[in-house]
Amino acid sequence: MFYSVIIPIYNRPEEAKELLDSLNIQSFKNFEIIIVEDGSTLPCKDIVDQYSDLKIEYFFKPNSGPGDSRNFGMAKAKGDFLIFFDSDCIIPPNYFQEVEDFISKNPVDCYGAPDAAHESFSNVQKAINFAMTSIFTTGGIRGKKNLLDNYQPRSFNMGMRKEVYEDLGGFSDLHPGEDPDLSYRIMNAGYKVKLIENAFVYHKRRIDFGKFAKQVYKFGVVRNILIKWYPDKFKAVYLLPSIFLIGSLGLILLSIFFSNLFIFPLIIISLLLFLEALLKTKNILIAFLAVPASFIQLYSYGFGFIKGFIKILLLKKDERKALPGFFFK
Repeated sequence: MFYSVIIPIYNRPEEAKELLDSLNIQSFKNFEIIIVEDGSTLPCKDIVDQYSDLKIEYFFKPNSGPGDSRNFGMAKAKGDFLIFFDSDCIIPPNYFQEVEDFISKNPVDCYGAPDAAHESFSNVQKAINFAMTSIFTTGGIRGKKNLLDNYQPRSFNMGMRKEVYEDLGGFSDLHPGEDPDLSYRIMNAGYKVKLIENAFVYHKRRIDFGKFAKQVYKFGVVRNILIKWYPDKFKAVYLLPSIFLIGSLGLILLSIFFSNLFIFPLIIISLLLFLEALLKTKNILIAFLAVPASFIQLYSYGFGFIKGFIKILLLKKDERKALPGFFFK
């Protein structure tokens, strides 16, 4: 199988170097790389030119968002299978061999795969990675293949046959949320979608809690657009962060006006988060940081979901008018 790796990038030349370094040492070599520079003011062309051993095509285009940049790359791709990475990923050396081995035994039309925290990541990044994958923050529930009808690939690590793109088209102008939107369209068309557990990537996510909060808030808002577009894909787990947010506020108010005992459920949850993070990371500092990271994940997503629910599902406003910042023009 010949693969086309499509990477949109915007003002992240250093990340491009780390990503290309990891692609340069893959055990399986039968792939091309398509870098789509999305109107960057800090282009990575000079860095790309350093990798003469790799099959790389570099394109610069006006800024139109990651979804449209991936579509641009797909139109240029020569591979039988199209693979997408975000620019803030590092790829383990056996990634393509894992994909090749899986697809040769289990033919699929589209796949998704997980992410992990690289040892070089900061403690905050590792704590954020925990928060996005812990069962207590619903990430561990939503990511379990045996708890989903179909695994929903995400654009930081997914692939699909070129025929799927030619049939359905690419990513929409929604952002964030363009990847589950495409995943739902692929599933609804009857294509076979699977999770390749061993084909993980190291994903940096956000570098500080402030940026992380903004990112997860947007995830919460956009979930309501996806529910409106695909009501059959709704799952009760999407409500849990909002329920947790409302419940936490209630407990805090009860502890202020009635008894300090009402705060104990939040203390117990914090302790459970700390213990789970400590078991997973074997690092006490990361475990401490995982507690605020998890609360940020739950509260930000929950608040965003409530805001999106009111605007899109309760008041039934047009999503493009009510939330113009979530669509690239």
